[in-house]
Amino acid sequence: MKHMVIGILAVCLALPLLVLAGMITYGTAAAPPPLASVYDAVAAMDLSGAPEEKSFAARDGAKLAYRAYPGSGPAVVVIHGSTGSSLSVHMLAKALNARGFAVYAPDIRGHGNSGTRGDIGYVGQLEDDLADMVAALGLKAPALVGFSSGGGFALRVAGSKYGPQFSRYVLLAPYLGHEAPTNQPGNGNWAVAFVPRIIAITILDRFGVHWFDGLPVIAFARRPDPKEPVPTYSFRLQVNFRPDPDFRDDFRRASRPIAVLLGSDDDEMAAAAYAPAINPIAPSVPVTVLPGLGHMAMTTAPAAVEAVAAALEASSK
Repeated sequence: MKHMVIGILAVCLALPLLVLAGMITYGTAAAPPPLASVYDAVAAMDLSGAPEEKSFAARDGAKLAYRAYPGSGPAVVVIHGSTGSSLSVHMLAKALNARGFAVYAPDIRGHGNSGTRGDIGYVGQLEDDLADMVAALGLKAPALVGFSSGGGFALRVAGSKYGPQFSRYVLLAPYLGHEAPTNQPGNGNWAVAFVPRIIAITILDRFGVHWFDGLPVIAFARRPDPKEPVPTYSFRLQVNFRPDPDFRDDFRRASRPIAVLLGSDDDEMAAAAYAPAINPIAPSVPVTVLPGLGHMAMTTAPAAVEAVAAALEASSK
């Protein structure tokens, strides 16, 4: 009888572990095909005048890349979107610099020339890196502008302990999380989440098991060149490069002004859903929808640049 009880207990313990192991091993998905609305826009970007990358030392000793657009006006840090780099926001940074702003655009760790592509060391490292950059460059209360996933990350920073270090936040078509009502169905076919693997790793994390946090859990649309690898994010990077699980908590905790800008024709975000989602819990946050602009146009179109500059100038008066 005793051996039978022990056997039953062993099975009861082993079965959930086997299920989790299966979810981690097989709970993936194929990447979406190349997305023309993104990659055509990237190919059309004017990268002329892009400054050479520099680097600063983060607290762990890593050299992280950024581009600087010096100026005598207020400082602005611009955060790129998912799978991007500082070059992705060059047109916006250059245009803001021409209006007198001193602009700094980092390659967020896990992107571009900062760290290991698609991964970071721990959840919270991106906020630490950003604070390290502000300190290393001697920036005094800069504004923080973030695009898409970078906008969601900027919101995360606004609600964090580092939030008061920035004077204002401007969120461009921000990604507010996979459960947010502001997403288009399927995120416009830009990314596919490995849901079973995410669930399994989340469960293990709650028990203090972080062995699998470096595994990829999101695959983004394939590059146009089939020889290029599919861009992916690890579990810890996808958790960090977005708002907290409930984006409303970040809005509630934020102590600095926030403005939200997006285009009416965004194919990844549902423009009409932003004000109803945000203003009931943050009525002071203006949500501005720019007519005729798509997702990628928020960092390139003259109308978007003017709106961003206006939001920044309003905060400096």
